Amino acid sequence: MKNHLEIIFFTTIVGTIARLIMLRLDYRQYPTYPHGAITHLSLGFIAAALGSVAIPALIEQEYTAVTFLALAAQQFREIRNMERETLSKLEPSELVPRGDEFIEGIARAFEARNYLVILIAIFTSAATWLLNLRFGLFWAILGGLAFSVILLFFAIRYMEGKRISDIADVDEGKIHFKEANLFVDDIQIMNLGLEEAKEIILKRGLAVVIRPKDKDGVPILANVGQRQAIAHIAATLLGIYKETDSAEFTPLVRRNLETGAVALILVPTHGVMEDLIDAVERTPVLESAIAKPSRAGIYNNKGKESNKR
Repeated sequence: MKNHLEIIFFTTIVGTIARLIMLRLDYRQYPTYPHGAITHLSLGFIAAALGSVAIPALIEQEYTAVTFLALAAQQFREIRNMERETLSKLEPSELVPRGDEFIEGIARAFEARNYLVILIAIFTSAATWLLNLRFGLFWAILGGLAFSVILLFFAIRYMEGKRISDIADVDEGKIHFKEANLFVDDIQIMNLGLEEAKEIILKRGLAVVIRPKDKDGVPILANVGQRQAIAHIAATLLGIYKETDSAEFTPLVRRNLETGAVALILVPTHGVMEDLIDAVERTPVLESAIAKPSRAGIYNNKGKESNKR
């Protein structure tokens, strides 16, 4: 069949561009260095090339090539291990660590994005090949390009996932002391005896209270890894008034056991309350923290048993 090489080349380029678009250097600050970006773009190019040859191989009945595609795709599992190891080694240098669950989520996302590139390349290749049979190569490439844009749109929507703003309301919290105990509203944060530290926290500190919108949000905010991710994102975006030996200024997230709300206190180097609220709201909800107790049918909206036996 003619034009196989042109279609393979086209879909490989499309898949590589898709990986470039998905490789966003955003507020989570990973990857932010050139070598990391080059590594992931190179892997994205390989994934796109693998997806591009699948349809032509099937058409030519080259089933060995398809088997090779399956074996090669399995090697992308090593990407998760690579990212996990890299980020884990960087953890000791962070003033506010990401936490193991946040790291695992990042590693899983980088692995999944290469599979998305393979799927985009395969479906774009199939659409381009079918259009090529009917309308010729030029219109096939235009149609394949339009189809790939649609696929990329859905891929990006799939990648985004939920944020804290989707499952909770974030409001300003009042910082105050009761003797040596530090509170945000009615949530106790810690015991702090140093007068100098108290003055700095009262003068420079910012605090928010994160209240779950429904009972599905309660276990998410209770998750220790999720709370660590919130503290890390807030400290990354607003900076932190802290050195390695000043543990009293470490951002903390503590929970109200009665309501399920959590409070975050942070002593930033810059930013105002609106910035902190925005930082908390855009924190991603970790996949490992997601729970759906509302689907169990155990409790009704008033928190009482609804299906007694």
